[in-house]
Formats: sequence, structure tokens, C-alpha cells
Amino acid sequence: MAQTTAAPTTAVVPEERPARAGARTALSRVLAVLFALALAVFIIGPLAWLAVRAFATNWTYPNLLPDGWTLKWWGVVFHDAALGVAVQNSLFFAPITVLVSALICLPAAWAFARFEFPGRRLFLIGLFAANAFPKMGLFVSLAALFYTLNLMNSILGILIVHLLGTVVFMTWIPSAAFAAVPRSLEEAARDAGASKVRVFFSVTLPMALPGILVAAIMSFLASFDEAQGTYLVGAPDYFTMPTQMYTLVLNYPTQVAAVFSILLAIPSVALLLAAHKHIVGGQLAEGFQIK
Repeated sequence: MAQTTAAPTTAVVPEERPARAGARTALSRVLAVLFALALAVFIIGPLAWLAVRAFATNWTYPNLLPDGWTLKWWGVVFHDAALGVAVQNSLFFAPITVLVSALICLPAAWAFARFEFPGRRLFLIGLFAANAFPKMGLFVSLAALFYTLNLMNSILGILIVHLLGTVVFMTWIPSAAFAAVPRSLEEAARDAGASKVRVFFSVTLPMALPGILVAAIMSFLASFDEAQGTYLVGAPDYFTMPTQMYTLVLNYPTQVAAVFSILLAIPSVALLLAAHKHIVGGQLAEGFQIK
């Protein structure tokens, strides 16, 4: 009688499964750590280079560290009258742009959120599409119009350029915030005898405020960092910090440009740090929709 020989089994021994799962978990953690390190180098690396370069007397390849340290370049920046004027111009245009943009766009955001009218979606998409194309082409066309209206090299012309970059933030985000306010709360307030104005300021505006503040922050940063249109319309009479960078790169040592880059980043970083507490776990998180 013939006997059958059992084939060798390749089944995983039950005791080996936890070991394989542990190895996969360890590999995943190692990959996550490597990705985090690469991301940190990508983000922090340029900032660290700027910080070192701003205090370096000279830094030549292949030396890993600068030849010496100095505060000379900071003195050059703070004693240059043109750079000081550029700082003042940036701190002037950014808040004014946010204020004017809010006055113009917030009523529009309210209308987009609460009323259905012909072309509503087309207008919304149009506002967004205006930022989907290279802005330099838009600014060149705008410059031709500004020459006709005598707005070149004027504060109003620069303000219009800055406003164009904030319209999408100041319209879309507050519109979503207004639309998210429950109508039942407003109707309950109206049933209690409150007027439309009181309902708006007591119910609607407080609930939409996180989104409005988010839009204001985004608009401030957009205006503060605007360079192309400001240079095209404002030069050579008006320079802001971003446009002054062009002159620094061409006419100053790289250390001076590094100092000015750090100064340019300070307002944005300070604003985000000041709002960090509210962004992560507070009211602004509702506006960013990151809760």
C-alpha cells in the first residue's frame, strides 16, 4: 500500500506574527522620523542659513562656519534711510488694505451667503479664478489702465493692487462663515423681539467672527508680502519691504539681504504666533476648519 508524503508546510507559525507586526511598526516609525527630519531641514534650513548669514562677516565655501561674526550688517540696515522708509510703507499699506478690503468685501460676503441671485456662483468662481492665473500679466494690463487714470506711482494705485490680492480671502472665508450661522438662532432672536440689526450684531457677527479674523490675517499677510504689482506701480517713488529686496539683492552684500529678510519675516511670524493659541484650539480654528 502506497504511502503519501505530506508536503512541507509554509504556514506562518502563530508566534512569528507578532514579531512581523512589530518589525513593520518599527519600520513605519523609522520612516516617519526620517520624513519629519527631512521636512524640518526643508523648512528650518533656509531660515537657519539666513540667521547665520545675517551675523557673518564672510562665509566662503567649503567652510562649514563663517569666517567671523559681526553686527555690522544690522547697522547698515537700520541706518539706511531708504530701508527705513520701506518698512514704514509696508506697515502703512498692510493695515489700510485690510481695513478697506473688509469694508468692501464683507457686505459682499454677507450677500453671497444669504441671498440667491442670478450669477451668484459665477461671481464666486470669478473671484477665485482671478487668483488662478499669473499675476504679472494682470498687473501689466492694470498698469496700462493706471497710466490712463494717472494712478501710476500713487498711493491709491498701490492700494488697489494690494486689494486685488485680498478680495478672494475677504470674500470666500467670511461668506462661508456667514453661511454656517444657523438660521434657527437668528429666527429665535427675531421671535423674541430683536430687530434685524440687533440680531446681526448679537448673533450672526459673533458666530462668524472667527472666519472674519482668519480672512483678516490672510489678507494682512498677502498685502505685506505683495511685491510684483507694488514694484510695477510704485517704483521708483514707493518701495515696500518686499520690493526693496530687489535693490538689496542687486546693490548690497548678501548679509544685508539676509538681515532684511529676517525683518520681513518678523511681522508674519509674530502675527501667526499671537494667533497660534486661538488657531489651534480656539475660535479661529473654526474659521480655518482645522478642529
